[in-house]
Amino acid sequence: MQKMYSKTSHPEQVNNMAPKDETIRFLLDYSKALSVKRYNNLKFEALLN
Repeated sequence: MQKMYSKTSHPEQVNNMAPKDETIRFLLDYSKALSVKRYNNLKFEALLN
């Protein structure tokens, strides 16, 4: 099974892997909106949009 996944069918696509600007913007906005509050042994996560 290792041999199946070690070779890529399109090596030129592997060299050009880079995130799109939209993806970076989405992740940054999400991380800014995420609020995590801890209370005793509980963790509360909320999106502040």
